[in-house]
Amino acid sequence: MPHDGSARAGVAQLRASDADPAGIGPPPVPEGAASVRVLTFAGAALAAVYVLGAGTDELRLVETTGRAAAECGLPERLSLSGGSPAAQAFRTDRPLWLNPTALASFSEGGPTPPRAQTSLGALPLRAEGRRLGCLVVVGTCADGFEPEQQRFLEGYADAIAGLLQSAAGGTTPSPPLGPALRRLRVGSFALVPDTGLVEADETLLELVGITPDEFDGKADTLLAHTLPEDMHALMSVLEPSAHVLGGRLLEFRVRRPTGEMRWLSLSCRVIAGADDRPDQVVGMVTATSVLPRSTDDVSRIQWLTAALDDAATVADVSQVVVTALREPLGADRVALAELQDDRLMVTVLDPPEPAAWPEAWRSEWRSQWPDAPVSALPTLRLALRDGRMDLWPAGTALEPGLSGIGPGGLAVLPLPAKGRPAGLCLIGWDRPHEFAPEERSLLTATAALVGQALKRAHAHDAEQELATMLQRSLLPRRLPELSGGTAVARYLPARRGLQVGGDWYDVIALSEDRVALVIGDVQGHSAGAATIMGQMRTAVRAYAVEGHPPDVVVSHANRLLVGMETDLFATCCYAELDMEQGNTLFVRAGHLAPLVRHPDGSTEEVQVEGSLPLGISAEAEFPMTSVALAPGSLLALVTDGLVEAADLPLDEGMQRTRAALAAADPSDPGQVADELLGDAGRREDDVALLLLRYDGMKTRPIRAGWAVWRLPDAVMHARRFTARTLRRWRIEQVADAVLLVVSELVTNALVHTQGPVHVDLTLRGDRVRVCVSDSSPRAPAKPVIVDWESTGGRGLMLVEAMSESFGSMPVASGKQVWSEIVVPPPDPDRPGPGLWADQEDLP
Repeated sequence: MPHDGSARAGVAQLRASDADPAGIGPPPVPEGAASVRVLTFAGAALAAVYVLGAGTDELRLVETTGRAAAECGLPERLSLSGGSPAAQAFRTDRPLWLNPTALASFSEGGPTPPRAQTSLGALPLRAEGRRLGCLVVVGTCADGFEPEQQRFLEGYADAIAGLLQSAAGGTTPSPPLGPALRRLRVGSFALVPDTGLVEADETLLELVGITPDEFDGKADTLLAHTLPEDMHALMSVLEPSAHVLGGRLLEFRVRRPTGEMRWLSLSCRVIAGADDRPDQVVGMVTATSVLPRSTDDVSRIQWLTAALDDAATVADVSQVVVTALREPLGADRVALAELQDDRLMVTVLDPPEPAAWPEAWRSEWRSQWPDAPVSALPTLRLALRDGRMDLWPAGTALEPGLSGIGPGGLAVLPLPAKGRPAGLCLIGWDRPHEFAPEERSLLTATAALVGQALKRAHAHDAEQELATMLQRSLLPRRLPELSGGTAVARYLPARRGLQVGGDWYDVIALSEDRVALVIGDVQGHSAGAATIMGQMRTAVRAYAVEGHPPDVVVSHANRLLVGMETDLFATCCYAELDMEQGNTLFVRAGHLAPLVRHPDGSTEEVQVEGSLPLGISAEAEFPMTSVALAPGSLLALVTDGLVEAADLPLDEGMQRTRAALAAADPSDPGQVADELLGDAGRREDDVALLLLRYDGMKTRPIRAGWAVWRLPDAVMHARRFTARTLRRWRIEQVADAVLLVVSELVTNALVHTQGPVHVDLTLRGDRVRVCVSDSSPRAPAKPVIVDWESTGGRGLMLVEAMSESFGSMPVASGKQVWSEIVVPPPDPDRPGPGLWADQEDLP
């Protein structure tokens, strides 16, 4: 018997001598080795992803994996107009499967060095109508890839395309091969029948419902989760006889610790030893989405009930219906439509190609599937009104809107829910189809189950849409552009319950050289927590913009939350960064400490003095901690959803995040954020992440200040200070405009306010900024009408006319009126301004 099974399985041999004397089995397989095992079982010794280069006409290799990755390679770049298999598959948008003979006809794009027994598959990567690249798989079997392997690899390509589409816009895509396998949820195993020991990866354990710490390496531990009715089928795998060497495919059910029943699909191969006895069983396990046609009606209903129980969205329910009906019934078309306000909203068409459906549908085909009023389709309107299934045999003349769906037979299946139709299912056959009595019973039972599930999924979708809109409205739409740094943020909702939570973040540009970063977490996952989160984010932003220091901002927010008399509390970490000097003031209220990646690549958890969470005590104090950041540093603020879970202690989670931060490339903060999030899987908590890369300001501002004396000649002294400053900065060409602005703003502050007045001048690049601060919170008001008899009001109009920009803003001590004036380039032929001869302005 040939030993191609061993070669194609590509797994480490597991021997009885490897068993621990204490009876503890081997640990779960590392992720990289598990990925190689799954790909090899699918016939791929090498898998490679090519993506379309930005603005180029070539495919660029971004990742390879597999047991033959070190032995043979593929070209780094492939021209789209070339003759490689990948380029041809990309151009035609169809998979290309080549056996060794067909591969030899291609002069480029194959593995090097070439081998006589090498086969190759090229699968285009496409998502949402966009061509993204190509997946190339290299096999070592002379017969090429088997049909089951081709179907698996096509699904693998779809998962890779989905990852590439979600990461669109980044400069360098993340390696997708490993995450795509995790998305497919494919587990692998290697079993030694003589010992009962099994080597399983973490995905397989998760499918069954076992944590890695609970698994002892014994097959009996896995069998304990199997339903008794399916035990006999699995025993034939665990105890294979000599005459069943080769491949096996079977379906079985497991009961997870939560009580959920899950259908799993097992593909395995029995490998013979030197004496032709079964030596090892290798294979992979997936959460099945395919119901075998040979399954009896009771099993079908059981499978459908379990699958619909797991289907949360309308799209999930639609896919279950296609799986449950099309292949088992041998149908050629299945369409599912939801009934909304007397219109049929199509949720799934299988097959999805427009050519497979009526011409009347294609005329309405746009980016999404069409919808139609029930009144336009009399056959469907009658079925919905009567609430019963209609079976139309081959050759029945139907309205044009249904023409071609089922020339060999059409089943119109209303989907009832609580006495009203929730939708409609159409099942069509091309060849004449006889409706057997048991088939009618199956369709009737299916309709009731699907109708209830569709109604429940519609409510779930509406709830999630509302939650998503609420969450998006409460978080910043975009972060401000900063001079001297780059800020990025990520938010991921929890994947259980209502996908809305209390995590929030914000970046507040206080001035051109100061920025505030805040991240927080309100207790709970509910609309109430999200509402409190929105109020806290707004309050913190308002207090920060007023100019309060960090400890005062957090203290005011705390008093506000205490005054709301809610049962919820919140944690937050607030940081105010001087973009010019790199000095940072931190305040931490019950939140996780910030992380910093230094320019040399080392990371640390910043030791910020902590305090009580917000909303606990109105008298709580919030001390500040000062930290200096060097240009090139990366500051990370996170919530506990990223670093803590039921199976992940907080300390270990922080260590993992620090390690990921140290290994990341800080040149692209967005990529760093994505790498820190990783593949979060089924998140128990929502996650917020805020990163800021501090680069330092390229052009540092020059500043000067003057405390105005309340004397009769105060304006003169302010002008003299301004004149000296402009002369020292060598920008005399704007002296007339700046001195006019200073005169008017200082005069206005002295006449209309009480308390101290301060003048601040800032030169940044080609702009002079004049700021006059006073203790009155009232903004200066320009008169609506200024006529010849007016005694005042023209000053602010002059300031506005002389300024490039002009305004006022509240600060903690009052307000600040500011004006910006552009400094033109010096003109050597222009005489100096005559103002400098005015002795009033000389020191």
